[in-house]
Amino acid sequence: MGERGIDVKETSVRNGYVDLLRAAAIVLVVVGHWLITALERASDGSLAAPELMAVVPWTQWLTLVFQIMPVFFLAGGYAAAGSWSACRAEGGTAAGWIRGRALRLLMPTGPYLVLALGGLLIAAAFRADPVLLRMIGWALAMQFWFLPVYLMISALTPWLYALHRRWGLSAVAVTAVAAVGVDLVVLGVDMEWAGRAGLLNYLLVWTVSYQLGFDWKDGGVTTRPWFGAVLAVGGAAGYAALVEFGPFPVSLVLVTGEEVSNTNPPSLAMLAWLVAQCGLCLLLAPRAERALRSARRRRFVEPLGRVSMTLYLWHMVPVLGAGAAFYLTDLAPEPEVGSGAWWAWRPGWILVLAALFCLLLLALRPVDGLLIRLARRARPQAAITGAWRTLLLTVGLAATVWALAHWAVQGLAWGGSPDWPTALAFGAGAALVGAAATRRAAAETTDMAARAGS
Repeated sequence: MGERGIDVKETSVRNGYVDLLRAAAIVLVVVGHWLITALERASDGSLAAPELMAVVPWTQWLTLVFQIMPVFFLAGGYAAAGSWSACRAEGGTAAGWIRGRALRLLMPTGPYLVLALGGLLIAAAFRADPVLLRMIGWALAMQFWFLPVYLMISALTPWLYALHRRWGLSAVAVTAVAAVGVDLVVLGVDMEWAGRAGLLNYLLVWTVSYQLGFDWKDGGVTTRPWFGAVLAVGGAAGYAALVEFGPFPVSLVLVTGEEVSNTNPPSLAMLAWLVAQCGLCLLLAPRAERALRSARRRRFVEPLGRVSMTLYLWHMVPVLGAGAAFYLTDLAPEPEVGSGAWWAWRPGWILVLAALFCLLLLALRPVDGLLIRLARRARPQAAITGAWRTLLLTVGLAATVWALAHWAVQGLAWGGSPDWPTALAFGAGAALVGAAATRRAAAETTDMAARAGS
């Protein structure tokens, strides 16, 4: 259930370092979630999940390593710049390109939701504890925040890239300044509308990283070593100052009890750390790219990139399986959360989860093959013309973005059972995105690609 067979055409020569960054970002997210997940058997016999970073505050520093999504957006911007440029060169349309990028996220997400919601429905039919189902539904959707953000930024790519071509790094600076302004409003205005305005930073902050990827792809000033060094040092210093002298916490993920969050919505401190991470990646780029020019070395990286969405979507399922198998049966040791014994058990815990995840990935291979066949029928490279089909695409994207954002906040089973209205909105939206292209458009796109290659 990776991205094989559903890629919109990328650049002719892949950058192995970009693949490495995307793979490393996903792996670190998975390992980070596994590391901080604390499970225990509650007094009533059910499964409980204490919040490690609230119980053991020093662990919030770990988020400086494991909050790696700025790197994923940087690599995503690099790839999108090449893909969109190639699409334009072949006569493709913005709507067609946006649809193709959306399918890369929606097609792997659909089967995941079918199986996750189906499992919750079966559990509810057997009268499972609604509180437990609510926790499971949250764990199965905790990673969803990324999907609506990336879908929206991808949908804006043709216009963001046009701004980049005209203004260069000035477009990045304007986006960053706008994000700073939004965060100052959130911090300084104690009104409901200010909190809602803060939602803009889910787009603005992450778009800074995405736009830096544009400049990197086009060989701008970001490719010079001094530029990466300035971003890395300046961003890290800015983050340190904001945490030390400002109202911002250390943690780069949401922690219960915090008055100010760095990620809900993304804050000025998150922006500073994003700049530092991107700067470090750019600083290391020349040597890393040279080291990964060898096809022999790239072959160890590319498979992870192809299954990145699978890893991202499914990585909490082994946690739930291990929790039921080992904690509800008293087979797992249960030292005090945060104690030395608890940390000593962490490597074994992660190895158990990795083994279960490998088995899960093997079980999902038939679904992966089905997805590849469906992707070919969906014609992800088809051009889209006409106001009516563009409207279908827009409405479909809006519905899927709303559904994914809703699940990211409330989980898949907020009321103790599957959230069917949201599932219906997602299904309808995904169907509209798929239906936005016609067979005629697909044939025309194939003809254009053939002419371009001749």
